[in-house]
Amino acid sequence: MKVLITGATGLIGQELTTLLLQNGVSIHYLSTSKRKIQNELNYKGFYWNPTQGIIDENCLMGVDAIIHLAGASISKRWTRAYKQEIVESRIDSSNLLFKALKSNPHQVKQIISASGTAIYPNSYSNSYSENSTEIANTFLGNLVLKWEETIDKFKLLDIKVCKFRTGIVLSNKGGALIEMVRPIKLGLGAPFGNGKQMQSWIHIHDLSALYFFAIQNNLEGVFNAVAPTPTSNEQLTKTIATVLEKPLFMPNIPQFVMKLLLGEMHLLLFENKNISSKKATDLGFEFKYNSINKAIEDLY
Repeated sequence: MKVLITGATGLIGQELTTLLLQNGVSIHYLSTSKRKIQNELNYKGFYWNPTQGIIDENCLMGVDAIIHLAGASISKRWTRAYKQEIVESRIDSSNLLFKALKSNPHQVKQIISASGTAIYPNSYSNSYSENSTEIANTFLGNLVLKWEETIDKFKLLDIKVCKFRTGIVLSNKGGALIEMVRPIKLGLGAPFGNGKQMQSWIHIHDLSALYFFAIQNNLEGVFNAVAPTPTSNEQLTKTIATVLEKPLFMPNIPQFVMKLLLGEMHLLLFENKNISSKKATDLGFEFKYNSINKAIEDLY
């Protein structure tokens, strides 16, 4: 089997690439940096520039499935210009892939795209499954809606579409967990707000395994890529501190403080979302890290 990956050099892409290569899957990947393009036996890079509509169409040769991870990080300050970049990086790259597939002979049968749990509204009472129809009236909620609509167009090419609405990805190599760990290591850690907001997370190993599971089983439709056991922000903070053997004595951090520091992006820290992964487990996927304690202990 041969898979084309966008965003292969990112946090999730690197982990997934390693897993696929270990399991005998050949990889083509797209990169916006010509310096990062390699040409090895089972790992070949191709240049693209979604902003300019440029793609090396040879990347599609022999490819059975596409894993679409490309998109500008949401963990930078959301200026008006950067918010536009966040949107365009997802929409433009998806449209360019669609155009390349529509214009060239290929054997692609499935596309698996990253998506986000940001599509669900904040709620202290609801548990969200993939069948939930409520859309968060936020920048990220509307972004995910547009993103998924763009990916759904691939159905017009008779390609199966699978979308993973991904929660907080836990990794010791980057992402949100690194930012949570840093102040705790310095003895300055504390929950955000009242700390009761539920946060749906996933260990990066399980996320990569879920993508591989989707390829193996030719999945289509929407799936919540979150562990079966969401945790409160307070419990997450306490678990990190316990594993690192660091004290927690600082008062909870008020929302207005984080707003001053991070701007609109601070809302990510105070979201309250209880999200179900039952759809994936009902199909036979098994999470290796299904508790926050086990996940943090493995990573640290």
